[in-house]
Amino acid sequence: MKNEHLQDNSEQEMIQIPLAEYQSMKEQISELTQKVDWFIEQTRISRHKRFAPSSEQTKGVQLTFSDFDNVFNEAEVTADEKAPEPELTEVKKYYRKKTRLVTDRLPEGLPVEIIEHCLPAEEQICSTCGGELHVMGKEVRSELKLIPAKAVIVEHVKYTYGCRYCEKNAESSPVVKATMPDPVIKGSFASPEAIAQIMCEKYIMGAPLYRQEKDFERNGIQLSRQTMSNWLIKSTEDWLIPIYNALKENLLENDVLFSDDTTLQVLKEPDKKAQTKSYLWVYRTGSNPPFHIALYEYQPDRKALRPKEFLDGFTGFLHTDAYAGYRSLPSNIILVGCFAHARRKWCDALTALLPKDREGSKAMIGKQYCDKLFELERDFLECTPRERYDRRLELAKPILDEFYSWLLTLSPSNKSSLGRAVNYTLKEWPYLERYLMDGRLELSNNRSERALKPFVIDRKNFLFCITPQGARSSAVIFSIIETAKENGLNPYEYLTFIFKNAPNWDIRNDAEALHRLMPDQAPDSCKVKS
Repeated sequence: MKNEHLQDNSEQEMIQIPLAEYQSMKEQISELTQKVDWFIEQTRISRHKRFAPSSEQTKGVQLTFSDFDNVFNEAEVTADEKAPEPELTEVKKYYRKKTRLVTDRLPEGLPVEIIEHCLPAEEQICSTCGGELHVMGKEVRSELKLIPAKAVIVEHVKYTYGCRYCEKNAESSPVVKATMPDPVIKGSFASPEAIAQIMCEKYIMGAPLYRQEKDFERNGIQLSRQTMSNWLIKSTEDWLIPIYNALKENLLENDVLFSDDTTLQVLKEPDKKAQTKSYLWVYRTGSNPPFHIALYEYQPDRKALRPKEFLDGFTGFLHTDAYAGYRSLPSNIILVGCFAHARRKWCDALTALLPKDREGSKAMIGKQYCDKLFELERDFLECTPRERYDRRLELAKPILDEFYSWLLTLSPSNKSSLGRAVNYTLKEWPYLERYLMDGRLELSNNRSERALKPFVIDRKNFLFCITPQGARSSAVIFSIIETAKENGLNPYEYLTFIFKNAPNWDIRNDAEALHRLMPDQAPDSCKVKS
């Protein structure tokens, strides 16, 4: 039975309740307070992500309202009334030339079309004496003229030759045929240039096939999206997949790799609803490989088995995020964590605070530790791997040790943004500090995230793949295009080079012919003209 009674008092009323009930109410209030704080933090973070800039860069100095008096009264605040007046000296006038920083320029090596503007013959007469005028100078204005793409039908004509004498006098006459290169797709009117152009428009410029279909229609060309899709899949299976497999062999020979993944929707997957998520994985080389490689792989799920299968045969360091699936990789693969992900947690914890509470807060201190590490990496940018290794042990390791010791002193609520930042950093710490093991390693996994960005941008345009076959082809095409870009190649020229030569070089049986199609063996005509 509840035991309580009221005590009259002129100032307040007191209620007596059992201790057990008081403790229960106290715990309930504490729990509700934590929930309210969590919702407030999430609201601030959500508003920041929606309305504030997405950049996580930190400005050097942030002024408070109390600082503005000194800003606008700087002369009065800093002036010394007892200081003598300075002597006046006459300064020679200097007129500063108006300059404008211009990075745009007309490319060299393009054809030049000259349009001359001359006086009509009847006007080339002096108005004073009636004599004939002569050219005494000229003024040149250069313009960049852009010509929309035009379609051309290329007819390959193969001639057959015979001998007139043998036809008349011999029992048999030799027949000789001229050689003609094999087409990229037999029985099709697709050219290497057409397929390369369609691929670049979709996977670089983000123009889905239905938009390209409409663009062709406006130029009087009836080319359906189904036909273009068949061209892409067929040419990928015949000529790009062997190159992809060779690039994968080269990739796994490196000692340092980066990996990440993102979602992809495939409508017609077996035993799956159209709304379910599939995944696109990326695996790429580090900063100093023989040549850069970025490979994408479509998978219907995000099981830990996927990276394990792809990386079969690889031994070395792998930069990843905190996805638990990587933890089941074999011991010959050393996982390296990402400080950019850890820093992002501290940025969220800082965003969850009111502006007046951020300066000197624990969230600010944690973020400053991360910022200092990134600042050191910028200083080490020009170092050799060995020099970077030595300087990290000298300068970065003391900061890491101090950061870790400071983290152990904290005990925030697990449900708060600060608690998530602390717990994430401590949980990932064994992987985060591994970048000290080798000068070729990096502080973050941003290299693979940058490799995924072109796909994410294009995904906003084409939205989904219809079949798994189309998704696999898209992954291979992305791999060839992004690898070409990483090695300073023009993707259109490189794809055209592949589709012209691969059908005639027997790349499935001739390893030397396949090697000649690798990005590092591409001719100068495929390189971006600087």
